[in-house]
Amino acid sequence: MPSEKVLEQKKQHVADLAEAFKNANVGVLVNYKGITVEEDTKLRKQLREAGCQYKVIKNTLLHRAFEKAEIDGMDEYLTGTTAVAYSENGYTEAPKILSDYAKGHEDFQIKSGFIDGSAVDAAGINELAKLPSKEVLIAQVLGGFNAPIQGFANVLSGTVRGLVIALNAIAEKQSA
Repeated sequence: MPSEKVLEQKKQHVADLAEAFKNANVGVLVNYKGITVEEDTKLRKQLREAGCQYKVIKNTLLHRAFEKAEIDGMDEYLTGTTAVAYSENGYTEAPKILSDYAKGHEDFQIKSGFIDGSAVDAAGINELAKLPSKEVLIAQVLGGFNAPIQGFANVLSGTVRGLVIALNAIAEKQSA
């Protein structure tokens, strides 16, 4: 039986995880079986650079953390080897990185995940991975706002251009 000190450490770890999951925009559970230490180190570095946390955690501790964070529907995925990546900064970074990684590694699989505290399956995570990043989406929206203004400017410049061509033609006619 574990000592009281170990139990307190585990309770604190679960509380910290639950708080992190509550604050996270997105989380992804993966089966990391079959990857080497070198591959795992590269994956961790890539996730860290994207502002994501990546941890290997026992399924029982994950179960308790999800329960405490009030994220339902994750228990069925807590089997085998499990790692979790989560991010407070964006929705697409962790799913993109892990989805791309899973394409190149047969044993590495996305199990499921959560978005804003709601559980989603692996297909939902893969769909999220296909979305452009937040910055690209903002640029697309701003480009959409800018398009009518650009069109109006083109119409005005076309009118001015037509006037200049007409005046040029009159000037050439008078000089000839």
